[in-house]
Amino acid sequence: MDFSLSMEQNILRESVRDFAENEIRPLAGDLDATETFSHELTRAMGELGLFGVFVSEDYGGQELDYLSYIIAVEELARIDASQAATVAAANSLGIGPLYYFGNEQQKKKYLPKLCTGDMLWAFGLTEPDAGSDAGACQTHAVRDNGGWVINGSKIFITNASTDISGGTTVLASTGQKEDGRNELSCFIVETGTPGYTAQPMHGKMMWRASNTSTLYFQDCWVPEENLLGERGKGFHQMLATLDGGRLSIGAMGLGGAQGCFEMALKYAKERRQFGRPIASFQANAFKLADMATEIESARLLLYQACCLKSQDKPFSKEAAMAKLHCSEVMGRVANHAVQLHGGYGLMKDYDIERFYRDQKLLEIGEGTSEILRIVIARLIGAFS
Repeated sequence: MDFSLSMEQNILRESVRDFAENEIRPLAGDLDATETFSHELTRAMGELGLFGVFVSEDYGGQELDYLSYIIAVEELARIDASQAATVAAANSLGIGPLYYFGNEQQKKKYLPKLCTGDMLWAFGLTEPDAGSDAGACQTHAVRDNGGWVINGSKIFITNASTDISGGTTVLASTGQKEDGRNELSCFIVETGTPGYTAQPMHGKMMWRASNTSTLYFQDCWVPEENLLGERGKGFHQMLATLDGGRLSIGAMGLGGAQGCFEMALKYAKERRQFGRPIASFQANAFKLADMATEIESARLLLYQACCLKSQDKPFSKEAAMAKLHCSEVMGRVANHAVQLHGGYGLMKDYDIERFYRDQKLLEIGEGTSEILRIVIARLIGAFS
């Protein structure tokens, strides 16, 4: 089995790393402190080709494989989770459903602008009372006047309320099945549609420079043509979207862990106590060794899952495993990194403090660690 990356993938890694080091790193701390979404960095990432990475060139995309996309997210997360989150959500949750489930008219209408970064798109799934139990969706849509009227709300939605947010794909109940469960369908709702409001959320612990919103739908009418795919296929579309999204969250965990490790190693080699660098003490050297080992194991697991997706092979189990493992690896690595920094690791003057906060969402978003263990258990046949 060949684990080497292609020349194109290595070039992509280097170009994104250079951009992140030179353009994002100098701004990341201030953007985090002020909870500022950067339109300038978003447009610059668009110019670099980081939106629509896996989309066909027919719709303005880069037409690269999924691993290339994941490498890009990994390199952004190595420097700043907020910018990585903007790109990951825009691609996996925003572009993904439109690209994989949209009809030709919908793809041609939305994807070209989304692939340049001139416009962002969101995926409205989570609700105040429907998080892990997404099937309990209370947002509903009823037929009216040749279209659908949507009522309800969504929460913790990324990329929905910036000046360049074009709209959101909304999961809504369109009736009940024979077994009494919700029939779920997805709808395209453009920004500016009467009855649709997106309000930014502030006071976050993490990803403070990414855009997070609460969405409200009050008698929001959309035409029949805004139904995404077939009626009643929303739950399938949601699960498929989450599978791909879990790979990008895994990439954020992997990249964040790499960033934490590099900061810890650098600090431990420079910081001196008892007349020598603290990296030379066995207790600290073993921490660094464990961190490096866990990162490499996480990388192999994530890249394997990406290769399966690129080959159109089943990858749901591997995606769940990769997201679970990478997010929890970053948790352990960030914890060790703060410990190695000592009291300085608790101060905002050091980037590790931001990384430590940013990590926590990885164990919650795109399926909590607890839900992912249930998903994996089912997929390996532990229980039905």
